[in-house]
Amino acid sequence: MWGITLDRNKEITLSRQIYQALQQQMLQGGLQSGDPLPSTRELAKQLGVSRNTVYETYEMLAAEGYIISRQGSPTRVAQQLILAAPQQPSPQLPVMPAHTAERFQADFRTGQPDLRHFPRQRWLLQVQQAAAQLPPEYWGYSGPEGFIALREQIAAWLLRSKGIAVEAQDVYITAGATHALHILAGLLPTAEKPEILVEDPCHLGMLNALRHNRIPIRPVPVDDQGLITAALPSANACAVYVTPSHQFPLGGILPAGRRTALVQYARKQDLYLIEDDYDSEFRYAGSPIAPLYSLDPQRVIYVGTFSKILFPALRIGYVILPRALQPAWRRLRLYTDVQNPPFEQAALAEFLRTRKLDRHIQSMRRLYGQRRELLLKALTELLGTGWQTIGDAAGLHLALEYPGKCFDHSFVNVCRQRSLRIAVVDEHSIVKGRHLNKLLLGYGHLDAREIREGIPLLAHCLDQQ
Repeated sequence: MWGITLDRNKEITLSRQIYQALQQQMLQGGLQSGDPLPSTRELAKQLGVSRNTVYETYEMLAAEGYIISRQGSPTRVAQQLILAAPQQPSPQLPVMPAHTAERFQADFRTGQPDLRHFPRQRWLLQVQQAAAQLPPEYWGYSGPEGFIALREQIAAWLLRSKGIAVEAQDVYITAGATHALHILAGLLPTAEKPEILVEDPCHLGMLNALRHNRIPIRPVPVDDQGLITAALPSANACAVYVTPSHQFPLGGILPAGRRTALVQYARKQDLYLIEDDYDSEFRYAGSPIAPLYSLDPQRVIYVGTFSKILFPALRIGYVILPRALQPAWRRLRLYTDVQNPPFEQAALAEFLRTRKLDRHIQSMRRLYGQRRELLLKALTELLGTGWQTIGDAAGLHLALEYPGKCFDHSFVNVCRQRSLRIAVVDEHSIVKGRHLNKLLLGYGHLDAREIREGIPLLAHCLDQQ
């Protein structure tokens, strides 16, 4: 009746089903403007439902302007309701499949911490306790700067772990390093200085963040010591993106001479240095490297994150901002996503205050160091000579230089066919072809068995070169 078929087993209420059926008829022209609708009593009888159900349907239609009801007159369809059906997508357009994790027999991807050793139960208890103790005002909007207790604890942690003195008011919480770069991409470029100078090769995720924001990129070459400051151009740039404490992906530490040259360049060109402190906490020979930030706090924007230290799903990072940029940062952050959720911020603040984070880093540094040594031993046993590691003994991956080899996209595909995931430096290069003899082996997330089983697969792929 009236083109309405009801299904009492649906999650949708009967009144909503009647509403949808009548709405479609009005939009498609089955019910024309001015056509009368039956009374609530009559339609309820015809459909076998209660009068209240139909009354609720008519109320929804009237509230949205589909019908007009006047005392003493029939309820009628409103004017100008017919709407053509939406255009169907072209059959030539591909349908993107749902994201599924690809499985490999050996997975040497980079940037992956070992989540099996993270104290999940302790963390979940910390989140629960922090949420219960959080003052009521933090359940509302607390501002774009971040939870003040976390900012204070990050400042204290940076002092004891890296020796840099930071005011809590200069620490701004983000949703990770990539999020920080997105905000900086909207903050720093101007019409006079639109470019950002970027290490080449560099972290592909960071590079894509800048490209997504349509920032003009100018590459600056990197060697085994990091950014080649002698190659810095005289350009209309607003910033230089650099990873001086552990260059990604080659692993070099920017030496003091280049650091001072970089700061002098920034002052002369009147631009900022974006220092991404990429996984420098995991250094296996000596203490963590002093950040570039310590040389000029008002010229360097220091970017840090906890995703490699703790777990990637913890979307909490931070920046140390020069005072001149802070008002603009607050405005930009306020009108994008306002703030990070307060509960995990409060839990992380307590994790820092009680030194649980310090102890976790110490424990994981020992574990990752052992895995690095095991990986090097397996490589030596199976590959022999002819290759060498480059960069500093730090981070969660090895960079290997293998003269005479060509690690390009086709090599990656050969490995994939053997159920081996590998990364090559050329994938992270802006100017292709300069680092074709270098590949990357991530090991942080792999246990001893996985490392021992993965290297023979790599050796077989190298034999096919």
